Amino acid sequence: MEYLMTGMALLAALIVAAGAVRWRQRRTETAAETRQTTLAACRNLLALIARLQQHRGLSSAWLGGDASFRSRLDEIERSIEQDLPRLAAFGQRESAASHPCLTRNDIALFAHHWAQLCQRLGQLSIEQSVAQHTMMIEQLLKWLCALGEARIEPLLPDALRARVRDGLVRLPAVTECLGQARALGMGVAARRACSAVVRVRLMFLITRAEALLDQIGDSAATSRHSAPARAAVQQMARVVRTQMLQASGITVSPQDYFAMSSHAIDAVFGWIDATVQELPRVTDHLVPAHAIAAQA
Repeated sequence: MEYLMTGMALLAALIVAAGAVRWRQRRTETAAETRQTTLAACRNLLALIARLQQHRGLSSAWLGGDASFRSRLDEIERSIEQDLPRLAAFGQRESAASHPCLTRNDIALFAHHWAQLCQRLGQLSIEQSVAQHTMMIEQLLKWLCALGEARIEPLLPDALRARVRDGLVRLPAVTECLGQARALGMGVAARRACSAVVRVRLMFLITRAEALLDQIGDSAATSRHSAPARAAVQQMARVVRTQMLQASGITVSPQDYFAMSSHAIDAVFGWIDATVQELPRVTDHLVPAHAIAAQA
């Protein structure tokens, strides 16, 4: 009888232990799925940021009198309409968190503002268009920063959290400085004139982008993207300073300026993509399973 009781006790202990292992495994799997979903949402936000920045720049040229950009504006508007439902689905899921970074209602309000902007675009001045686009992009950047800080950084040791801030905060901020400079510069190139206010703003944006780049280190995984991006930004800065802000006048066309500035911005987005692609591997290999599970 004593042996039977001992055996039953051991069996019960094994069942409890197996259940605990399975429970931890499910928690880990759920956390990994949540992390992947969050990274997918970050990529969605980055795509929206890039498209809104493009739309802002093209709008400046169109409002400045260059009708050749209208078809590209329509194409970008269709792409954004396809991106928003995916972000809304993530917002629905994020709404269940105790402290959500964004909600479905947030996305619905954003989509409403976007629809209004598209409807009223032809009635706006270049300055009004830039301001309204910029306000919406800043909201996307805030959501991106919040997801990185609340959902990704806690999975990493302190020494590696800078990679998240590079990919989801600093480098996107660089694209926004360059994106605003593209939008303002498109207006300048289309009008063949640069006011004193715009001149000061362009100088600030270019200088700010260069300063942000100086704060970002090159990891082994992203080095092949960072060098071309830095070179493209330097080229854009040279064009702005020498062909748009000199007393001799504006010597670059809207088409050439859009292509050159877009090349610089796309290069920075390539660097961002390489950094974000690296994050799943970093969290998989450097964060213990129990630490990941604790974030679920």
